[in-house]
Amino acid sequence: MKNVFLDRDGVINENYLNRGYVCTWSDLIFINNSLEAISILSQNGFNIYIVTNQSGIGRGFFTEEQLFETHARMIEAIQSAGGHIEKIYYCPHHPDDGCECRKPKPGMLHQAANDNNVDLSVTHFIGDSTTDIEAAAAAGAIPVLVLTGHGYKTYKAYGKGDNSNALIKPLKVFTNLYTASKWLVNGLML
Repeated sequence: MKNVFLDRDGVINENYLNRGYVCTWSDLIFINNSLEAISILSQNGFNIYIVTNQSGIGRGFFTEEQLFETHARMIEAIQSAGGHIEKIYYCPHHPDDGCECRKPKPGMLHQAANDNNVDLSVTHFIGDSTTDIEAAAAAGAIPVLVLTGHGYKTYKAYGKGDNSNALIKPLKVFTNLYTASKWLVNGLML
């Protein structure tokens, strides 16, 4: 069974609207070729799980009901493009809440792995920030960085040693989710 975990904001969709948050469906703008990337992964037998921090709920910028609507409509768009999402895991907490699910902690990844019998040691987690890379490493998953969203800034910080843990680095760096998906499909089919 092939599994991949994806961050949402900055990987699948733009992440800079409405106070820096995607608060409603009307705020969500897909990154170029991200729908096609998810379709490619789905059509090549990958189970796709989204793992996303959504502190806008804890900050009072939007409600869980608004998040559910945004995710439902996002999944409809993904399905219309030929893709499939198994499940979305999200952390609604404020960064100061001290929860175990907010990335860079590995709680959501462990939960997704336990719920779905996923072997994290052979599962790639594609993200655009140091918190994604650190969460993947902490969970024992394979960290992959894309340069969309905060990815380019994250990549530059790794080069300068400015990230919070210079020893944790992504396995691979790709321009976007589309190029990462092509690599996953071609690399795992060999």
